[in-house]
Formats: sequence, structure tokens, C-alpha cells
Amino acid sequence: MEITLVEGDITAQRVDAIVNAANSSLLGGGGVDGAIHRRGGPAILAECRALRASRYGRGLPTGQAVATTAGDLPASWVVHTVGPVYSSTEDRSALLRDCYTNSLAVADGLGAATVAFPLISAGVYGWPVSDAVRQALAVLRTASPSGVTEARLVLFGTPAYGVARRLISA
Repeated sequence: MEITLVEGDITAQRVDAIVNAANSSLLGGGGVDGAIHRRGGPAILAECRALRASRYGRGLPTGQAVATTAGDLPASWVVHTVGPVYSSTEDRSALLRDCYTNSLAVADGLGAATVAFPLISAGVYGWPVSDAVRQALAVLRTASPSGVTEARLVLFGTPAYGVARRLISA
């Protein structure tokens, strides 16, 4: 699987699946989640509400992933995953890696060849950018063979992109 870095807006990525750094409610929010729901339109929210009414009545657990339509986004699907909130006193990195592993598995199950990831948990959930990049690359570099041929890590802003460029070369 090829790993590419892109500085930009994840909602503009022309890929098979876009990963959403969702909150457990699946009903939209701020940051990446809000941007995906706004640009993707009401079809995404409708499917998320249906998921809440059926399998995820208590919300999507941290580290798990589930797919919906991509609505008006330039993709076929959105894979929603809930990242952990960063803690300096508790190691939650396995949960963060689970987000990438489970999102890849869901995308592969859908037949997606190209998947765009945000830097999960590095926004409002407070995960330090350099470690968030390390966790993402640890999974993407060692992922089991699948139909996913490109994992695109979409970084918002020049500072995050610079950190990722340095770490991917290391």
C-alpha cells in the first residue's frame, strides 16, 4: 500500500473512501467531523441516525469504524471512527492505532482502493501532532495486504504537514 501525504482539506479528496474523525454520537460536530457533515450534506447524517437507531444506540465505541454514504463528497463512502482523547497519564495509543486498522478493514470490505485519512485525535482531542503522525504511520506501514492500494494522510495546515514530511522520511 502506498502512503501519500497531502496538505489540505479532506473533504476535497477524490478517493473511494474518506475517513471521518467522528465523535461517538455519529451526529456531526466540529473540526473534521463538522466539515464532512457540512460538505457531504444530509444523506450522511440520515445514515448516521439510522446507525444510532439500530446497531449503535449508545454511540460508536472508541477505536471502532463504520461506513456510510459520502453524500455530496467526491468519494463513495465515509468511514467514521472515534479517536481517543489524549491523556498524559494513560497510554491510549493502541486505541488510536485501532482507528486506522479498523477504518482500513471497513474500507477494504467496501472494495475501496484509495482511502483518505485525517490526523485522527490531533485536533480537539488534543493528541500531539508528532505522536499522532507516528501512530498513523505505524499502522499504515504495517497494514496487512488488502485491496486498499493508497492510504492518503491529509494534514490540515503547513505545520502538521511539515511534521508528517519529516517523520515519513525518518
